[in-house]
Amino acid sequence: MGTSDFAPGKNRISFLVVSKNDLVERPTATVWVASGLRAKPYEKTTATLEKIGVPGGETASAGNIYVANVIVKRAGKTWFVAQPDGGTRVQALGTIVAGKRSTAPNVGDRAISTATPTLRSTGGDLKRLSTARHPDRSLYRTSVAEALAAHRPFVVTFATPEFCQTRTCGPVVDVVSAVRKRFASSDVRFIHAEVYKDNDPAKAVNQWLTDWHLQTEPFTFVVDRRGRVSAKLEGAFSVRELAAAVKRVA
Repeated sequence: MGTSDFAPGKNRISFLVVSKNDLVERPTATVWVASGLRAKPYEKTTATLEKIGVPGGETASAGNIYVANVIVKRAGKTWFVAQPDGGTRVQALGTIVAGKRSTAPNVGDRAISTATPTLRSTGGDLKRLSTARHPDRSLYRTSVAEALAAHRPFVVTFATPEFCQTRTCGPVVDVVSAVRKRFASSDVRFIHAEVYKDNDPAKAVNQWLTDWHLQTEPFTFVVDRRGRVSAKLEGAFSVRELAAAVKRVA
């Protein structure tokens, strides 16, 4: 599983399928969802294989990940089976453990105003703003609080490329940068915020991560002009997935 923050309702899930220690990566997989291990599935949907990162950018332990949107009927454990389409039949069993509501802001929730640091607030010191090897300066021109006050749609990603526990933060920041370039002529702002105080894991998480109630990283949100969360992307995602979400608020 590449996602863990779930609640009753529609949820984006991501996962890998592993067979005999090898990743199974076919373009699509059929997914069945059930309320119990022996219960009849109440939903059948399709997961798509999404590319992680961008060519020439940072890499993760896997190059692709399956993504699907599924309905969770209630808090507690929901089961699903994923069967990659085509080739030798392989099925993988997974679980979705949902709380009464998600810990992080969910789609439709009001975005939380927090003064994420910018080039202006740090005197142009990129080392204080990013642990990325090649940071994109345009991701540090606007804070979350400023974007909300200006009623501008924005993307904010909370990620630490150097210290990420899942090795997906670097590719996630690369994807955000790539999508920013696609929407350079739009009103959408793109923001990257690091995870730890002074970029030091020994000092625990920083204030903006606490403000947004995030318990894992990376986490990325697309926020519309009204200040409402339009898309919530936990973990890794593709350029295609983020670009589609940004297009809806641009």
